Amino acid sequence: MTDQLNHETDAADASVATEAGLDLRFRDASLPIAERVEILLGQMTLEEKAGLFFQTMIGTEADGSLSTGDQTFGLPSTDDYVSGRLMNHFNLLQTPPTPELIAEWHNRLQELAASTRLGIPVTISTDPRHSYTDNPLAGMLAGSFSVWPETMGLAAIGDEALVEQFGDIARQEYTAVGIRVALHPQIDLATEPRWSRALQTFGEDVELAGRLGAAYIRGFQGAELGADSVATMTKHFPGGGPQQDGEDPHFAHGREQVYPGGQFELHLKPFEAAFEAGTSQIMPYYGMPVGTEYEEVGFGFNKSVITGLLRERYGFDGIVCTDWGLINDAEIMGAPFPARAWGVEHLSPRERMKKVIEAGADQFGGEAVPEMLIELVRSGEVSEERLDVSARRLLREKFVLGLFEQPYVDVERAKRVVGSPEFVAAGEAAQRAAITLLVNREQADASGAERPALPLARGLRLYVEGIEPAIAAEYGEVVDSPEAADAAILRLQAPFEERPTFFENFFHSGSLDYTDEQITHVREIAAAVPTVVDVFLDRPAILTPFVDDLAALTANWGANPRAVLDVLFGDAAPKGRLPFDLPSSMAAVEANRPDVPFDTADPLFRFGHGLSYPA
Repeated sequence: MTDQLNHETDAADASVATEAGLDLRFRDASLPIAERVEILLGQMTLEEKAGLFFQTMIGTEADGSLSTGDQTFGLPSTDDYVSGRLMNHFNLLQTPPTPELIAEWHNRLQELAASTRLGIPVTISTDPRHSYTDNPLAGMLAGSFSVWPETMGLAAIGDEALVEQFGDIARQEYTAVGIRVALHPQIDLATEPRWSRALQTFGEDVELAGRLGAAYIRGFQGAELGADSVATMTKHFPGGGPQQDGEDPHFAHGREQVYPGGQFELHLKPFEAAFEAGTSQIMPYYGMPVGTEYEEVGFGFNKSVITGLLRERYGFDGIVCTDWGLINDAEIMGAPFPARAWGVEHLSPRERMKKVIEAGADQFGGEAVPEMLIELVRSGEVSEERLDVSARRLLREKFVLGLFEQPYVDVERAKRVVGSPEFVAAGEAAQRAAITLLVNREQADASGAERPALPLARGLRLYVEGIEPAIAAEYGEVVDSPEAADAAILRLQAPFEERPTFFENFFHSGSLDYTDEQITHVREIAAAVPTVVDVFLDRPAILTPFVDDLAALTANWGANPRAVLDVLFGDAAPKGRLPFDLPSSMAAVEANRPDVPFDTADPLFRFGHGLSYPA
C-alpha cells in the first residue's frame, strides 16, 4: 500500500512538474546525491530556500488529521507552515494515541508537502520519546512507544551493546511512524550536581559519556546514514554541563556557563567520540561561556565556537541547528517566554538572526519566520550564496535519508512495530537492570539469623508510599501503617525548589536537600519498621540525613512500580552502578567547581558504586 502511494504521488508530481517546466532529475535515485542537490537547489526560489532554515514544533489532531493550530503553544495551522511559509522540517509535539494514527498523520503531512511547487518532503524530528519524561522543552511521554529508563539509567547499566540495542529499537519505532531525526543524544557531562538537564545525559564520567554516546548514535544511524536511519542531532555543543549554580539556560538567570577549573576542553571529549561515530547533526547549547577565549554570547550565536571550533578544528560538515527559540520572544501556556538570546539581548530579532547565520549555523530551531531571512537577503545583509551553503546540507540529508524515494510510511507496519511485545519487554528489562542498589544492611530474620534486607520475601505485610496499593498487593499484604508492617517501601523523588512560573517547574533546579518534614517522616517510618527507600535520581539528592536509618536504599532513573518491586523481591537483580558521585551535603555541592567532574568533597557514594545480590 505504501509503495502504491509513493508511486501514485511520484506520477502526480511528475505531471505537475512537467507542466511547470521543472527539471525532475533531482528525483532520479541513480544520480549522485551531490548532483541531485545541485539540480534541486538551482530551481529553488529565495522563498523556498528560506523555508528550509526553520525547524519548529508542530501539533497534530487526536484523530490523526493535520493541525488547524495549537493555542497552548501558539502554533499556526500545518497548512500555513507548509503551503504558506514553505517549511519542511518540524519537531513533533504530542501525538495521536496510536501508532496507526501517527503514521496516518505523517502521510497526510507528506501529501501536503508533495502538493507544493517542488514537492520537497518533510523531515520530522522529536525530542526523546522512550521514557517517563513529560517536559515540552526536553522530552515527551513515551505514549505508544516502548518505555526505557532515561539516558542516565542507560549510563547506570553501562553496557554499550544495550545502548546500541536501545538506539536500534527506537530507530525502528521512529521510522515506522515517519520520525527521521532524533533531537538527541545529550552527551553533556553532568559535572554540576544541581543542573536540571543531567537526567538525559550519560552522567559525570567523560569516558563513559563518549563510549555510550557513540553506541547510541550507531544504534540510531547504523554504520552510516541511509534510508533506514534516524539522523542524530547530538547536543549540546560544546558541552552544557558547567552551568553557574546549576541553573538552566532556558531562563535568563541560567544563561552563564563557567569554567573555574579550566576544564572547557574536557567537555569536548564526548563530542569527539560522536564525530567518530558519524553523528549527522549538532545542536549548540543556549548557554554563554564566561571567562574563556570564546566570545561571551550564547553558543548558537558564537562564531568562535560554531565556525572556529566545530567547523574548522573538528571539520564537521553536517547540519548545525540552534537550540529552540533564540530569535523571537514567545508566549507558552499563557506566560511570556523571552528569546534565549544570551549576550545579545540588546540586538533586534533581525540582528540576532544575522548573527546566527554569520556564526555558521544552518537552521533556526523553534522559529518559523522565513520572511525575516528573506528580508536579510533582499537588503544585502546576508548573501544568497551563504544560504546555499546551508541549503545544500539540509537538502543532502533529505536525499541521504531516502525521503524523496519513500516519503510515506506503512500504517500497518507502524501498528506492528511500535510498542511491540518484544520491544516493550526489552525496555522493561532495561528499567530493572538500571536500578542501583546503594545500601543493603544485614537484618535479623524470623529465626534470628542475620541476612541482607534485600531481596524481600513474598507474602510480607507491606506499608507502601509512592506505589499503588493494588500493585504492591501482588507481592505481599498491604497494610495501613508502618507499625502493622513487616517492611516499608517508600518511593521518593529527588528534591527541587519550586520556581515562580509554571513552565520553569518542568526543570528541577535549586537545592538538593530534602525538607526537615520529609526527613523526619522517613526516619519515623524507618524507626517503626525495616524500611526500603527507592529514589528517582533525576538529580543527585542529598540522602545523608536518613541513609543510616534505612534497611536498604535503591536508585532508579525511570522505572515502573513492578520493575522496582521485581528487583526488591528478587525476581530480577539490580545491575546498575552510579553514573555520578552522590554528594553528602549541599555545602559540598556549593563548593563544587561546575566544570570539574567528581569535585564534591567526601561524597556519600562514589561513581560506580552499586551492590549486587548474593549469588
